[in-house]
Amino acid sequence: MIRKWISVLPFLVFLPLALAQTAPQPLSSVPASRLAHIRHGINLSEWFAQVYDPKGYTKEHFENWTTATDIALIKSAGFDHVRLSVNPQPMMDAAHRHGGSEEYFGYLDAAVKMILDAGLAVEIDMHPDSDFKERLAKEDDFVERFADYWSMVAQHYSSWDADRVFFEILNEPEMRDAYRWYGVEAKLAAAIRRGAPTNTIIAAGARWDDDDDMVFLERLPDANVVYVFHFYEPHIFTHQGATWGAYYWHWLKGLHYPSSPENAAQVATLVPDARDRMQVIRYGQDHWDASRIEAEINQAADWAKQRGVPLVCNEFGVFRYFSDPQDRAAWIKDVRSSLERHNIGWAMWDYSGSFGVVTNRETKAKLDEVTVQALGLKMPAGQ
Repeated sequence: MIRKWISVLPFLVFLPLALAQTAPQPLSSVPASRLAHIRHGINLSEWFAQVYDPKGYTKEHFENWTTATDIALIKSAGFDHVRLSVNPQPMMDAAHRHGGSEEYFGYLDAAVKMILDAGLAVEIDMHPDSDFKERLAKEDDFVERFADYWSMVAQHYSSWDADRVFFEILNEPEMRDAYRWYGVEAKLAAAIRRGAPTNTIIAAGARWDDDDDMVFLERLPDANVVYVFHFYEPHIFTHQGATWGAYYWHWLKGLHYPSSPENAAQVATLVPDARDRMQVIRYGQDHWDASRIEAEINQAADWAKQRGVPLVCNEFGVFRYFSDPQDRAAWIKDVRSSLERHNIGWAMWDYSGSFGVVTNRETKAKLDEVTVQALGLKMPAGQ
C-alpha cells in the first residue's frame, strides 16, 4: 500500500500545475460596454485605402476626402462608429523615407482624432490590395514584416481611448489554406497585443470574410477579440451591374429582391452565356427573402454562440447603380433586422462610395432617406 501511494505521489503533486496549465481560458473578456460602441456603423472607404486616383495618397486627399462635416453628418444620423479602411502598403513604404512614418501618422492621427472627437468609435481596418494578401499567403518573411508593422501601429494608438479604438487584423483575407491563415492571424494578433495590451482585436476567417469561412475558424488564444464576417448574399443581387467579381454581373440590371422566378427569367435574357443565365434563373427559384437571409445569418450567430464570443458584421450593402432603390432598401432592412435579432453589431458598406448612404458627394453630401430608414435610423434635421 505504501508503494502504491509513493507511485502516485508525483502525479498528485503535479496535478494542480497540470490543471492550471490546461484550464480553459475565458471565452471572451470584451466588456459589454465596449461592444455597445460598435452597434450601428458605416464604412469610410477610399480615404486611407482604395485610392485609385493617379496622384495616390496625397496630403490634399487625406485632408479633403472626408472632413469634419462628413463625420458630424454620420454622428447626427445615429451611427455610433466608423470602420476606417487603411491600406498598410503606403505606410510601410513611407517608413523607408526619412520622416515618412511621422508624416503618414500625422494624417492618420488627424482622422482618428476627428472621429473620436465627434463621439464615435473607430475600427482601424487593415485593408490592403490583393497583391499584398497574396504575399501573406506565400511569404513568411512578409508576414513577419506585417506583424512588426501592426505592433508599431497598435502601440501608437494604445494610449488613445481603448474602449473606442478597435484593431481589425485584415480585411477579407484571400487564403485558400485556412490552416495557414489561422497561424498567420494568430501571429498578427499576438503582434497587436504586444503593442496594445488592452485594445479589442477584430479577427476574420480565411477567405473574404465570408460567413461560411468564418464558421471554420477556431478561437484565437486571446479573449479580448471580436469576430467578424461580411454579408452580401446573394451576390447576384447585391452586385448586379458590378464590373468586378463574376464577369456576368455586369450584364445584370433590375434584378428584384425578394427574388421571383418571373423577374429572374426576364433578366436572364440579358446574359449571353447559358451557364450564367442558369445562375440568374436559379436566383429566382431560390426564393431569396427575409427568411432566407435569416437562415444564413443564423449560421454565423450559432457559431459565435457555441464558442461564447462576440460577433460583428462590418460590411453589408447593395451596389446602387443597377438595383431598384426599394429592392435595395428591402434587402438592407432584412439584413440589418436579422443582425439585430441576433445581437450582432453592424457597419454598412459604405458612406459615400458606390454602395453609399449619401449622395451628391461632389457638391454637398446628402443622406439618402430610403437607406437611412432601412438601417433603422432617423434623418437628422436639415437633411
